Amino acid sequence: MDTPLARERILARIRSRQARGPGARPAEEREARDWLRAHPRGPLPALPADLLGTFRQMAVRLQTTLDEVALWRDAPAAVARFLAAAGLPARAVAYDTLRHLDWQGAGLDVEFRPPRDEDPNSVTGCFCAVAETGSLVFASSPGTWTSAHLLPETHVVLLPVSRIVACQEDAFDLMRRELGEIPRGFNTVSGPSRTGDIEQTIVLGAHGPYRVHVVLVHQPASA
Repeated sequence: MDTPLARERILARIRSRQARGPGARPAEEREARDWLRAHPRGPLPALPADLLGTFRQMAVRLQTTLDEVALWRDAPAAVARFLAAAGLPARAVAYDTLRHLDWQGAGLDVEFRPPRDEDPNSVTGCFCAVAETGSLVFASSPGTWTSAHLLPETHVVLLPVSRIVACQEDAFDLMRRELGEIPRGFNTVSGPSRTGDIEQTIVLGAHGPYRVHVVLVHQPASA
């Protein structure tokens, strides 16, 4: 099937039923482009000024576990504590952007590469987080692989509190400002993977990690 041609036929039929002639199409296309450039927002809820507190509350509702450290240099030890407490291997794959941290000093064997099926744990950063929903937003790049937050059963995220925004619309705006556009590969992750398809019983780890653990770092990302 010629999908573009089929789409045009469907749209032409709709225009015909609405008594819109072909001359209206250029004006409609300009209106659509103007709307996309303006990025209008719909109604948004009023959120407390404490975005960190709101994120904590919403993330816990999603069964995301949390820890907090003051400085980036403390993050590897926090990851090691979490893995040990959960009885998990002291090894992980990690984003290339996290090479500067002292993983070996924390007793962890960390490789900076995309995960394989046998890798139990991943450690990543994230582009930002959304306070309204407790979600984590990931933007793919050569050093921040999408598979790192989808494939391993345990996903640990290092999140600077300075990267918590109020709502998803703020995350999109931040991408446009910092990346120039919304990246082709971005994901919004809301806690461990889950499904209720069978007898409406929630099962974790159905399509991704069983565990999502966030280490909140109070030191800014650029420090």
